[in-house]
Amino acid sequence: MFSHIHTGVNDFERAFAFYSVVLKELGLVLRFKEVDTVANIHWAGWQKPDVNRPLFLIGKPYDKDAHFAGNGQMVAFLADSREQVRRVYGTAMANGGTCEGPPGLRPHYHANYYGAYFRDTEGNKVCVACHEAESI
Repeated sequence: MFSHIHTGVNDFERAFAFYSVVLKELGLVLRFKEVDTVANIHWAGWQKPDVNRPLFLIGKPYDKDAHFAGNGQMVAFLADSREQVRRVYGTAMANGGTCEGPPGLRPHYHANYYGAYFRDTEGNKVCVACHEAESI
């Protein structure tokens, strides 16, 4: 469905450190990291192993203006299990994220919706969700 999603950041290195550990918990791998301080280019992209798309990207805004978190905007990552949701959330909290809703069922979405919500180090809202019933 998506080619890529780009999330703006101001403090690239801090955001890169945050996403490096959070996305690793989701099984994503770093595709590239480009930092050119002369041209003011700072961006990085992650993907699932052995595929080219979609990409999740972070970087300084293209127009060189400051990034600000958008109200009502959120990136939601698909987790393979409820345990993975809990691990990703815990990793986010341990690495500078802030809670927007701890892991748990959200039956008002559907019976098996299990998600967690947090803000990254730049204030961007992130969700990790599993849509499967809990395996026993």
